[in-house]
Amino acid sequence: MNTIFRSIIQQLFCTDNAYLYQANNVFNNKTGSTAEQLSAAFLIGLSGQQNRKYDEAVEYLKSHLADKAYGELARFYLNGIEEINHEIEALTQRQVAFRKTLGSLENELTANLPLEQLQDKIWEVFFPEGVGVFENKQKQMEQLHNKRKVQIEKANPNPITNPAQQILFTSNVLLTIPNIKTDIADLDYSKNLKEGIRQAMNEPQRYWYDHPIQIGVDPESNEIIYGLQQLDKSLETERKRGNLKDEKAKCLLSVSVTHTGLLSVAKDYIRQELENNAQIKNLEVYIFTEEETKRLLEEVIYQSDAKNLTDEHRKDLSQVFGVDGEYGRHYSFLKAISAVWNVFIDSSLKATFKIDLDQVFPQKELIEETGKSAFEHFKTPLWGAKGKGSNGQDVELGMIAGALVNEKDIHKGLFTPDVDFPDKVPDGESRIFFSKLLMALSTEGELMTRYSEDSDIDGKHHCLQRIHVTGGTNGILVDALRRYRPFTPTFIGRAEDQGYIMSVLADPAKKSLGYLHEDGLIMRHDKEAFAQEALKSAQLGKIAGDYIRMLYFSEYARVLSGDIEEIKEVLNPFTGSFISRIPVTVVLLRQTLKAAEFFESGETDKARRFLLENVPRLNRALQFIKGEESQLKKQVARERSGWKLFYDLLDKAEEMDDKNSKPLHNNTLKIISDSRVV
Repeated sequence: MNTIFRSIIQQLFCTDNAYLYQANNVFNNKTGSTAEQLSAAFLIGLSGQQNRKYDEAVEYLKSHLADKAYGELARFYLNGIEEINHEIEALTQRQVAFRKTLGSLENELTANLPLEQLQDKIWEVFFPEGVGVFENKQKQMEQLHNKRKVQIEKANPNPITNPAQQILFTSNVLLTIPNIKTDIADLDYSKNLKEGIRQAMNEPQRYWYDHPIQIGVDPESNEIIYGLQQLDKSLETERKRGNLKDEKAKCLLSVSVTHTGLLSVAKDYIRQELENNAQIKNLEVYIFTEEETKRLLEEVIYQSDAKNLTDEHRKDLSQVFGVDGEYGRHYSFLKAISAVWNVFIDSSLKATFKIDLDQVFPQKELIEETGKSAFEHFKTPLWGAKGKGSNGQDVELGMIAGALVNEKDIHKGLFTPDVDFPDKVPDGESRIFFSKLLMALSTEGELMTRYSEDSDIDGKHHCLQRIHVTGGTNGILVDALRRYRPFTPTFIGRAEDQGYIMSVLADPAKKSLGYLHEDGLIMRHDKEAFAQEALKSAQLGKIAGDYIRMLYFSEYARVLSGDIEEIKEVLNPFTGSFISRIPVTVVLLRQTLKAAEFFESGETDKARRFLLENVPRLNRALQFIKGEESQLKKQVARERSGWKLFYDLLDKAEEMDDKNSKPLHNNTLKIISDSRVV
């Protein structure tokens, strides 16, 4: 392993006066928990033979390999030392600049400077996107504006005019088992539903979501009820303004679950909750579980060219078109379903727009501060406009993105960023990777941008295209969807919204697709107002998901293009920071420091659970990205083929004569009708 890197690890994490952690001291303290001792041994192992505790630490890790409780963690750390050795050695061989960066950091560390003076040098190695942001915030935001600026050459000649009819609103329902304190017998559900819930509670968890709805939660804390009622309420404003007449808006919900057993009871649960607790007047609500997506494939999509479809074709289609699994799967479905609706249900449907159920259109503030209601923002002719980007590249704004304001901040004004710019770097994990810094920069520099006739971005001749988007408050025109065919891979479990645009960035024929930044299209984010229990229960799984995001984004970028830096430059600063040149190194150091934060605050049990629960997920992720011909690379190829076939079949169905297409239309209508719950 690179001796300079060993020296850096020693001085950052191991010595008695190390800057970020004192692994030797922790390891010497034999009263600490086994998980903490193993973590310290891992860092000592990374520091190499120069550390007097090296042999003892490595032997300690090996001695726990057969331990039933900690064997997987010990093996993870031993393998991690090897993987990091390989990753650093390979990069130093390829890049002279990286070798110089390592050497520069080592020199600064040996000078015994204060940590704050060293921070940018540390980030140059592990988090180069953060270097200089604190000192040059305003300049970096100006550079971001210029980078995202689009000169409009042609507005959309046929913009949205009737959002209620022309937009399919979508959202995702994420379900998990009840809180451990919930008495299933007391729930106001049917006998069969209760039995299904009990069975699911005995199963291992398969998927982790940010704040899934815990079955049995009180109605006032249930996102489904809250989100649909708030959306319904916002439509009253649209009706008063003449944007909604006799028709109802359409909202389609996908359903994903953390435990397999919930699949069979999910629709019944949602139906009962809505019947018992929701009052909805302005919406048609449709629920799509994995059962409905399978019916669409078998009864509609496959039948578009049944004679020529092989078993392999069907396998590829069923992998990409569905709602259960990681975030990426349902996210792509919630876009693709609008194309199905357009072909088989209503050709006047022009777009889909996704919200999250903890988000609300704050109509009063929207109208007061922007002069437009939510529906009126959708009518902009810039959605679907064409132009030139800052480097002269073609841009088609076939997608649209808004922004968020936190419920607790909206009294300050609609344009209050939902991510505050930090004053300093917190100790711990952020010393290695501080995503909030770039998230705040991008939020202010992209999401909160105002158009003004007095500026060079007036919202008429020039506008902004977006890269940083949120999981809700974004949409795509059906025409752009069918031509560009973007998708998020099904294995993406975090930042699925930002992964969506990545699928077109390396394709010369498709990379012009972009998001319009619609100034003032802001939703109020209410998750902290009512979903505290769900947020708390999902905290540790969310952190692991963030680490896996870096592993997957880094490998995905490599798979998409031989020039990772080109893709990274487009995605920087925020999204691009998760494409790392040393992702395994950064992720393992982040995890170790995050666990240390829990240990040092006295949350020993939380730290232990964090490590033991997350390591299996990280192990699977590391295996998935391993090798030149990684499993990730192979899956991306299969999924791209699957989506190509999906849209090709839609094209074929549209070209059918009435006699052959009528059964497909009828089947789709039946499936849609059966899925309606309100």
